[in-house]
Amino acid sequence: MNKYTKLLVITALFWANLSVAQKQKATKLAEPTAAFTVPVRLSQELMRLSDMSGGKVGICATHIETGKTITQNGKEGFPMASSYKVAIATQLLTRVDSGSLTLAQLVPITKSDFHPGSGMLSDRFNWPNSSNSDLSLSVRSLLELMLLISDNSATDICLRLAGGPAAVNACMKRIGVEGLRVDRPTAWLIADCVGIPMAANQAWSSARYDSLARFSTALTREASYVAFENDPRDTSTPEAMTLLLTKLYTQPVLKPASQALVLDIMKRCETGLARLKGALPPDTEVLHKTGTIGLTASDVGIITLPGNAGHVAISVFVKASHKDGPVRERTIAEVTRTIYDYFLFL
Repeated sequence: MNKYTKLLVITALFWANLSVAQKQKATKLAEPTAAFTVPVRLSQELMRLSDMSGGKVGICATHIETGKTITQNGKEGFPMASSYKVAIATQLLTRVDSGSLTLAQLVPITKSDFHPGSGMLSDRFNWPNSSNSDLSLSVRSLLELMLLISDNSATDICLRLAGGPAAVNACMKRIGVEGLRVDRPTAWLIADCVGIPMAANQAWSSARYDSLARFSTALTREASYVAFENDPRDTSTPEAMTLLLTKLYTQPVLKPASQALVLDIMKRCETGLARLKGALPPDTEVLHKTGTIGLTASDVGIITLPGNAGHVAISVFVKASHKDGPVRERTIAEVTRTIYDYFLFL
């Protein structure tokens, strides 16, 4: 075994042996109720904060213990971007629970598995320049990479292992989540967003992607961004995403070990520190997953309120915004803090 292969094995074992938080346990909590009457001043403040984004903001927040729910554009579809990885993780772990996969199972990784966008696989393993093709990662490692740092290459492998988009959508239907759909791997989603014509039935090729990307201009990308915002694929309503989060936290959607695992990884998420967490008090526990692409930004997760005041499942989406990324993030942060304060003092 050469040094390079040893490094891969050690790295895979490191990821595979990350601990599952034992203190996060499934609790029978209240089912979400229909949206109650939101105070006028709260609605006005959420609208004021939403205007900061320069786009449209979708919000759904459920106080899990009481089921009280706040929504704004809650039934409208918003591009999920990487927040759709929560749904992929749910179906992937469903397959683990059924015995079709194991978390320790090693998955061979090839050059064609390295896709554009956020991630660290290419950098860590010096691909695609390395001539060494002996690379495998555990299902657990790929799941961690997908949710912790939003690695797109790991995500597309996880989507494949989960059975593809149709299997994810069937899982959502089975658990009662309507209004959330997964249609494409991240590689094709990104290509569509930036106007690179990669056929859905075409095998992935980095060389072809790079070749087509040369013809992309600022003008064509802007037109593609606008079209992407109106594409129904890979979208969710804020209500659907918040329902998924609530079910993951309160119901036996997954076996206890899998439920604890996905919630623990989301608690350790390394992206989006300026979004849901951005204006909350330090050390507030937030389990979350971010999404960013084109004119879109989002963060979805579960916030623990202090003093046994309960938990809030929240989804905040921004779309069609031409403002800079930090402005979108600040909008998400301020909306989140407003909802946090409301439920804390309710």
